[in-house]
Amino acid sequence: MAGRNGRTVRDLRRANRTAVLQRLYFDGPLSRFELGPATGLSSGSVSNVVADLVADGLVEEAGSVDSDGGRPRTLLRVAPLSGHMIGVDVGETRVRIELFDLTLTELARAERPLEQQRYEVEVIVDHIRSGIDEVLAAAGLAPERLLGVGIGVPGIVERTPDRGAVVHGQTIGWDTIPLEALLRTGSPLPGTVPYFIDNGAKTLGQAEMWFGAGRGARNALVVLFGSGVGACLVTPEVEHGRAVEWGHLTVRVRGRRCRCGALGCLEAYAGAESLLARWHEEGGRVPQGTDEETALTAMLAAAYPADDTAPDPVALAVLEETAEYLGAGLSDLINLFQPERILMGGWAGLQLGSRFLPAVRKHALSYALRHPAEKVTIELGRLGPDAVTVGAAILPLADFFARGGRRPDPDPESPPPAWHTALRDRAPR
Repeated sequence: MAGRNGRTVRDLRRANRTAVLQRLYFDGPLSRFELGPATGLSSGSVSNVVADLVADGLVEEAGSVDSDGGRPRTLLRVAPLSGHMIGVDVGETRVRIELFDLTLTELARAERPLEQQRYEVEVIVDHIRSGIDEVLAAAGLAPERLLGVGIGVPGIVERTPDRGAVVHGQTIGWDTIPLEALLRTGSPLPGTVPYFIDNGAKTLGQAEMWFGAGRGARNALVVLFGSGVGACLVTPEVEHGRAVEWGHLTVRVRGRRCRCGALGCLEAYAGAESLLARWHEEGGRVPQGTDEETALTAMLAAAYPADDTAPDPVALAVLEETAEYLGAGLSDLINLFQPERILMGGWAGLQLGSRFLPAVRKHALSYALRHPAEKVTIELGRLGPDAVTVGAAILPLADFFARGGRRPDPDPESPPPAWHTALRDRAPR
C-alpha cells in the first residue's frame, strides 16, 4: 500500500535499513541509543531495523560501553564478511583487480600488465575475467557470494537497455564497445552478480569522497592525472559524482594533437604521455623500453636530482610548463563549478606529488576569478594508487546500501504470462 507521497511500507523499510547501515558503516560502532539521533528514527524503529539486520547477518555486536547510571550499551557494527565486492581499474599500464570484504578490506589482488597490446578489447576482457577467477580462488570465495563487480574505465560510459554498459573511449581507440555484454559472455560469474561499469575518474572521486581527502565537502572536484587527465564533479545535486571530460578542453588553438584527434586539448600538454613526449622532443634522455611510470620517475630524478648534480634544464622546463597548463585547466574548473576542494590523484599526480603541487596551485589561483579562488583548496588525494580500484568496488557497495542491504532479485527465467503479452501486442504503435 502506498502513502500520500507514493512510498510503500516496503520503501520505508528499505530506507530505514539503508539509514542504519550507512551510519554504522561510516560512524560505527554505535549503540542503538546513538543510532536514533544519527538516523532520525524512533527508538522502536531502530530496534526493529537492527533486529532485522542482525538476523540477516549484516550487523554484529562489537563490545559495549558504560551508560550514565544504567546498563552498559551494546555497540553494533557492520559485519565485514557479510558481503564481498570486486573492484577493477582498467589503467594505462595495467589492469588491477582487487577483492574486498564489506568494509573494503582487501582480501586478494591480481595485476595484469599492459604492454604491446594496450587497450585491445579482447585482451582487457580476458585480463578482467582471469583476474576475477584468480582473486576468488585466492580467497576461497564462491562467485555467487559477490555483491557485484565494479570497473573503472577510460572514456564515456553509456547505459543501454539491450547491451548494458557501452564504453566510448575515443583516446584509447574504443568505439562503442559493449564491455558489459562482452564480460557476460563466458563470464566466470553467475548472471545474478551485477557488473557496475563507470569512468575511472568517477570511481576515483567516489573513493576520495567516501574515505579520502573529500570527506565532509559538499562541492568537490577530484582530478585523475595519469597518461591523460580527467575529473569527477561531486555536488549536492550529483551526490555520487559525474565524470567530466576535462582533459579535452581546448587550452591552445591549433596546438598539439591530442590522443582524441583534436588539436590543443589540455591532455595534449598535461597528461604524462604528452609530458614525456615533449621531454623527448626537446632532447631529453627518455628511458627506452620502459613503461610510463618508470620513465616519469626518471624524468623527476633528472629535473630534481637528490645529490649535487645539476638538474636537467629540459626536464625542469617541461615540468614547469606542465604545471602551468594544469593550473590553467584547474582555473576553468574553479570558474565553472566553484568547488570547495580540488583533489589531485592518479598515478602521475601522486608521483609528481608535493613537489609539483605548489606550482600547480599557484597557477590555478592566478588564472581563476578571485572570489571562487579564495574559497577553494587544492591538495593531493589520500588513498594512493589503489583509489580507482577502491572506488570501483564502492559502486556495488553503494547499490547494496540503496537496496537496504538486500541483494538484487534474480531475473525471472520463466516467460511473462499470456495476458501481459496480449496487452503488449494490443498497444498502439
